[in-house]
Amino acid sequence: MDQRRFDVICMGRAAVDFYGQQFGSRLEDMRTMAKYLGGSSANMAAGMSRQGLRVAMLTRVGDEHMGRFVREELARNGVDVSQVLTDPERLTSIVVLGIKDRDTFPLIFYRENCADAALDVADVDREFIASARALAITGTHFSLPGPAAACHRAIDYARSNSTRTVLDIDYRPVLWGVAGHGQGESRFVGSEAVTGHLQSILPLFDLVVGTEEEFHIAGGSTDTLEALREVRRHSDAVLVLKRGALGSVVYEGGIPADLDQGISGPAVSVEVLNVLGAGDAFMSGFMRGWMEGEPLARCCLYGNACGALVVSRHGCTPAIPSRVELDDYLSRFDEVPRPDLDARLNQLHRTTVPRRQWPAIYALAFDHRSQFVEMAEACGAPLAKVSRLKRLIADAFVQVVERDGLQGRAGVLVDERFGEQVLESLTGRNLWIARPVELPQSRPLAFEYGDNVSATLQRWPSEQVVKCLVFYHPDDETALKHQQQERLKLLFDACCHSGHELLLELILPDGCEDRGDDTARAMRELYALGIFPDWWKLPPPPDNAWPLIEGVIDEFDPWCRGIVLLGLNRSVEELVTGFARAVGRRHCRGFAIGRSLFVDAARAWLSGAMDDTELQCAVAENFSAIVAKWQALHDAAESEEREQ
Repeated sequence: MDQRRFDVICMGRAAVDFYGQQFGSRLEDMRTMAKYLGGSSANMAAGMSRQGLRVAMLTRVGDEHMGRFVREELARNGVDVSQVLTDPERLTSIVVLGIKDRDTFPLIFYRENCADAALDVADVDREFIASARALAITGTHFSLPGPAAACHRAIDYARSNSTRTVLDIDYRPVLWGVAGHGQGESRFVGSEAVTGHLQSILPLFDLVVGTEEEFHIAGGSTDTLEALREVRRHSDAVLVLKRGALGSVVYEGGIPADLDQGISGPAVSVEVLNVLGAGDAFMSGFMRGWMEGEPLARCCLYGNACGALVVSRHGCTPAIPSRVELDDYLSRFDEVPRPDLDARLNQLHRTTVPRRQWPAIYALAFDHRSQFVEMAEACGAPLAKVSRLKRLIADAFVQVVERDGLQGRAGVLVDERFGEQVLESLTGRNLWIARPVELPQSRPLAFEYGDNVSATLQRWPSEQVVKCLVFYHPDDETALKHQQQERLKLLFDACCHSGHELLLELILPDGCEDRGDDTARAMRELYALGIFPDWWKLPPPPDNAWPLIEGVIDEFDPWCRGIVLLGLNRSVEELVTGFARAVGRRHCRGFAIGRSLFVDAARAWLSGAMDDTELQCAVAENFSAIVAKWQALHDAAESEEREQ
């Protein structure tokens, strides 16, 4: 097998989509937009990566916020971005679009002198192209002289290094200059010039993919069979015809007398929200099979199913399924006419598409509110000092992260009430950040900012994890339990809608100790209700509880992000004992410890017995020490495992 660094290099458009959130509306009337990765080549790169291929992207982005967003989103989806080049003079392309109905999607391309349209032959590296088994290019990038020359250079390098070449015709009349700016949604405008241009490049490709309209422009005829025959006269490539709800058909040799006489996979029918992004999703699925040498009918099925899932959802790249999700859908797609309403698929999509990875979490938790109020009152300090205290604790944390090289593993739990400025300063700094939503000490659970949790989360940065502490026991009185469960379902639904991760801090009430199965039973009850926290925050369980907790996670959500341990203001010695039981457990990622590390210093500072520097030194020393203890236990566990 060809063992190159990449399976596919995607070359072409990379943009930011601003997607209207009001369905059934003119673009003029849409008031809020969701921001997604966009551009056909970028969509395909992310989608192919989600399907398990090793993918790289070759394009340009601007030296600004949107360019960084494109690069970060591609990287988050597992795409190599070493050849996503920064253009110092041009802006990243933007697309504004909406959904009027299932067939109408008002769309405006903002691509005047944009970065990816300035791709140049000098941007194409021979060794990079040769490092991939396939090169996938979209037809749009042949519409301008500079990018066209770059594409030809890349194709030359590919063909001389046995890298297979793939063309997605991707016809957008507005981008070829044969339609006006207000016709961005137009899929076909005849043009002899465009047809001639496409026919000149058809011989360069091993695989050509397009819709009927796209083959019409490539073949110069609105009769699909005649257009295919004309394409065949110019190309020996495998031709893939996408037919929407009718599925797809592959033609390896001559074009038959009937469109259905090619190789096809089963059509996949769903309720359509909108067709935007279906083609890029199709390519993501088809290329999974094609690159792995699977039968063409199977490749078609992958592509058809990927497209079907995307047309039922909002957005292009964010809607493309993961490999796990697609395989689940394929096992029962004839039973799922509304994928957007299927709870299992939605949960798989939420948990198995690529996300930022956290191999370990060392978190300092100072999101407490009522405890800080009580400390201030007991020390005779004004409540206004609490915010400054949290700022100093945060500064101590940052000192340790930078000094001890904890980036990518360090985290904080901080509240908005006293720590708003801390949240603002730490967001965007490669930290794991969780933010509480519950009303402190509430039982039954209540939310600090009211029951409209979706409105609350709408203003929270997407990288912040929603933390909720609930005092819950599986043997609680029925009415209390139901009330808490309804609140948790409301919160989980809001997180699914907003895209935030959920950290559920589960504490048995009234100081109850886990008798072995209490925490596991509580977790099972919540999972059974359809509540799937991304993270669990638990007191260190006893030894006999760990196998049950792990078993529940394995049964309901093996893609759970993991468990972090809390401290409950216990002594460091008690914490280390709990750590020793937890380190090496499959789902345990680390800890989120607070008062055990800062409460004594905080009281001294509030009472005036300690200055700012002394407080910071004490907190930094305690946090650094607890991290070192965890790491030592972790290293010892790994060493013992290797010896066994």
